[in-house]
Amino acid sequence: MRIIPAIDIIDGKCVRLTKGDYNTKKVYNENPIEVAKAFEGAGIQYLHLVDLDGAKANHIVNYKVLEEITTQTSLNIDFGGGLKSDEDLHIAFNSGAKQITGGSIAVKNPNTFEGWLKTYGSEKIILGADCNNEKIAVSGWQEESEQEVLPFIDDYRTKGVDYVICTDIAKDGMMEGPSINLYKRILESSSIKLIASGGVTTIDDVEALIDIGCEGAIIGKAIYEGSITLKALESYL
Repeated sequence: MRIIPAIDIIDGKCVRLTKGDYNTKKVYNENPIEVAKAFEGAGIQYLHLVDLDGAKANHIVNYKVLEEITTQTSLNIDFGGGLKSDEDLHIAFNSGAKQITGGSIAVKNPNTFEGWLKTYGSEKIILGADCNNEKIAVSGWQEESEQEVLPFIDDYRTKGVDYVICTDIAKDGMMEGPSINLYKRILESSSIKLIASGGVTTIDDVEALIDIGCEGAIIGKAIYEGSITLKALESYL
C-alpha cells in the first residue's frame, strides 16, 4: 500500500484544517518545501498536495509551490484543489504533477472530467469522492450534493476511472481513526484502486487499511501532531 503524506497549502504555507473548515486553519510550516524534503529524506515516495486557496477560488492558485517541490525533490505528487478547466490541468501537469485529483468538477461538470480521462488516461486522473454522511461534498467541502458516494464511484468506474481518493469529512483532522466500514463497502462494490483519506491516526489504522485492500493511505495531521512518526512508517515504504 502506498503511504501518502499530505501537504495542504493556504497562502503558500503548510496548514491543516479540521473537517475542511477554513476557520480551523493551523499553520505547521511556513515553507512547504522543507516539509516535502523531510518526507523524501524519510524514504517517502508519494505526496498528496492540496491547493486550498484554489479550492476556494475555483481555479489553480498555488502551482508555484507544486513546481518548487517537483523540481527540488523526487516525490511523485498527486495535486488537487480548484482544478476546473483544461488550462488548470495543463498548468498542474506542466508544474510537475504526476496525477491530479478532480472532485467538484466530476460532480458539477462531468463532461469536462470525462474529457480529462480520455485525454490523459486513468493513470493520471484520480476521482475525488469526498463525502459527508455518505453524500458527495464539493467546492472545498463547502457544499453538499445529493449524490451518494457508492453509486457516484461506481458510475465513474464504468466511465474509466481506476483511482479514487475518498475522504469521510466527518473524520478529517479529528484524529479518531478512518472510516473502515465505508471503505470496505466501497471496495466490495467496485473494482477500483481506493486511496483512503481522513482520520488516519495510528499505525494500527494503517494496518487496518492494508488489511481491507486499500491502494493507498493519505496521512496528514497524524504526522504533523506526531501520533504517527516518519520512522514508524519506514517498514511500510
